[in-house]
Amino acid sequence: MNPETPAPDDEPATDADQDALPDTIVDILGDHAGLRALLPAGTAPVAADAPVRFKIRLAGSAGARSRASFLIEKRYAWRGYPLAPHASQPGVVTLVAYDGPWARATISVGFDGPQGLSADALYRTEIDALRARGARLCEFTRLAVESGPESRDLLAMLFHVAYMYAHRLRDFSDLLIEVNPRHESFYRRMLGFRRVGPARACPRVGGAPAVLLWLPLAHAQNQIALHGGEARRGDAPSRTLYPNFFSPHEENGIVGRLRAIG
Repeated sequence: MNPETPAPDDEPATDADQDALPDTIVDILGDHAGLRALLPAGTAPVAADAPVRFKIRLAGSAGARSRASFLIEKRYAWRGYPLAPHASQPGVVTLVAYDGPWARATISVGFDGPQGLSADALYRTEIDALRARGARLCEFTRLAVESGPESRDLLAMLFHVAYMYAHRLRDFSDLLIEVNPRHESFYRRMLGFRRVGPARACPRVGGAPAVLLWLPLAHAQNQIALHGGEARRGDAPSRTLYPNFFSPHEENGIVGRLRAIG
C-alpha cells in the first residue's frame, strides 16, 4: 500500500465533513507572507486573498482519532519503530492539523491525576520527585508530523496549541515528554527541555530507547512572549523553535476559541 494512501477504514474527511465539524481551533492562512492564524472576527485584519492552508482541530470523533493514529503509525514505521497496540487513556486531548482532508500532524496531551501519566510506566520514581515538588504535570505524547517545506512551522504551531490547552486553559505547570535519545538534542536546543530520566527501553515502541525530558511551562511562556511570531515578521530569529510559534496576539485569540470549544 502506498504510504500516502489512507487505510480502507481511515478514509479522509471530505471538505463538507470538515466544515460541518464544530471542533476547529484555528485556521492557518498561507500566502507569500507565510503562515498565520485566522483569528475570530474583529481581533485582527485578514487579507481577503489569503487561502486557508491548514486547520488545527480537536480530534473529537472516532474517525478523527483514527486518522491521527494512521499518521502516527506511518511516521513511526518509516523510522523503524514498531508501535504496540494503543489503548486510549481517559482525559487525553488529541489535536490534529489538516491540510484539506489529510491529517498532516498530530499531538496528544495527557494530564496527571489519579490515573497517572503514561510516562509513569518507565519513570515513576523521577516523576514522583517532580510531583513532590508541587509540579502540576502534563505530558505530550504521540507526536507525528509529515515531512515537507512547512513541517517546522506546523510542528511549532501544533506544539503551541497543545501548550495553550495545558497551560493557559488547564493551568498545568510542567511538561514531560519521552523521546528517543537521538532526538534529545533537538528538544533541548529548540524548546529548552532538560533530561530528568535516563535512557530505558520503551515497550510502546518495540523496545527502542527513550529518555524523559522536562520543561517548565513558564519557560515556554516567556519565550513565546519574547519571540512568538518573529519568523513571520522577518525579525532576526532566535536559534530556537519559538519564533515559529504564534505571536502573543494570535495566542490570545486562539485561547479564546479554545475556551469557547470547552
